[in-house]
Amino acid sequence: MEFRTKIEIPGSGLLVSHKSRILMFGSCFIENIGNLLVENKFNANLNPFGILYNPQSISQALRLLVENKKFTESDIFEYKGLFHSFYHHSRFSNTDKDKCIEKINGGIERSSADLRQANVLFVTFGTACVFRSKKYGIIAGNCHKLPASDFDRYRLSVYDIVNDWESLIKELKQINPALRIIFTVSPVRHLKDGAHENQLGKSVLLLSVDELRQKDAGLCYFPAYEIVLDELRDYRFYKDDMVHPDTMAIKYIWKRFSETYFDADTCSIIEEWNKIYPAINHRPFNADTDEHKHFLRQTLLKIKAFNEKYPYICCSGETSDLERRL
Repeated sequence: MEFRTKIEIPGSGLLVSHKSRILMFGSCFIENIGNLLVENKFNANLNPFGILYNPQSISQALRLLVENKKFTESDIFEYKGLFHSFYHHSRFSNTDKDKCIEKINGGIERSSADLRQANVLFVTFGTACVFRSKKYGIIAGNCHKLPASDFDRYRLSVYDIVNDWESLIKELKQINPALRIIFTVSPVRHLKDGAHENQLGKSVLLLSVDELRQKDAGLCYFPAYEIVLDELRDYRFYKDDMVHPDTMAIKYIWKRFSETYFDADTCSIIEEWNKIYPAINHRPFNADTDEHKHFLRQTLLKIKAFNEKYPYICCSGETSDLERRL
């Protein structure tokens, strides 16, 4: 007997490989999958605006990439000695106004080019709850610890999300007709809003993605939310906060993602890389021994052989690191 509910994932015809160019937006959940893609040598641009939770903030960010927006002093604000952007995560904030703008514009320029060349856009919606700045009229991707009284808080409707994203998808297809989009809803619960409010918000996100898929058969949905809530229906798959999926859960979701979007050749490359990757991260007690230097040279030879076999996979970072340690 099968003592669990296994989620069936219909085939979409979409394959993700090491030749794919991947752009990823969304909540902290997508960071987990995105980091695994990066670790396994996929060409992935992960959260170029930092973590974003709601559909409207993600659509705002993508529209800025479509426009290739250049930020100026008027697009940022100062609060408690730091300069911030409501469109960006706090990792873009800085005490120096010019450095803040420079980092934002550098990220937009690189990611705008990536969007136009991407094969896959991977989007995770985390919450339907948004905070609109009363002063600027902007839905904040990050509130940067400003007082709650500075914002109007409300829940997006299915109509709000579908109307916004339907027009956005048309814009994206105009600049990149080959782009495929994978949607997912984060299984991370927003219990600060209350259990019932969390369920209502997740329902809005699920209904919105479903309606978008009905309008465009080329859109894909990966059921991470359903996998965690049904297949992994046990608190042993959560971190200590009982909200975020733990390492075991993330590995299982990665396995289901791999089964859905990777072919045999891609899985073979991952297997080859995983034989080299632990050696790159190995840190000995004494890095100056001849034995360790020999180990590093052997690892470097393995990376170069891997790169010659798969020249479309960038290993320059690992190569430079090993050469520096030698």
